[in-house]
Amino acid sequence: QVQLVEYGGGLVQTGGSLRLSCTASERSFPAYGVAWFRQAPGKERELVAGVDGFHAGIDYADSVKGRFTISRDNTKNTVYLEMNSLKPEDTAVYLCAARLWGITRRTGDFDSWGQGTQVTVSS
Repeated sequence: QVQLVEYGGGLVQTGGSLRLSCTASERSFPAYGVAWFRQAPGKERELVAGVDGFHAGIDYADSVKGRFTISRDNTKNTVYLEMNSLKPEDTAVYLCAARLWGITRRTGDFDSWGQGTQVTVSS
């Protein structure tokens, strides 16, 4: 397990943008796959975007392709999620998760989780 801290959630209007950050305290951070999940009330937790360790691959949910971008800065032990053209249906708690090497879409495959940050998109 690694310690993860999210930052950057907030309230925005439809069409606006937010940038989320997930920072880890881990010496081997470049080897960790990091993913953003989101969960709205009454809905399943779902993968939004993920990046493999050593940037071997990237995965996005179909609903956010073309609008969201995941990136990482290993010098800062941080993964970012840039969210553009936000819609009300993007409203959810966004959570950062990590596991060694490759990301998956299964929540149970991740052994490290942040506490989440709220994103609310209003009309």
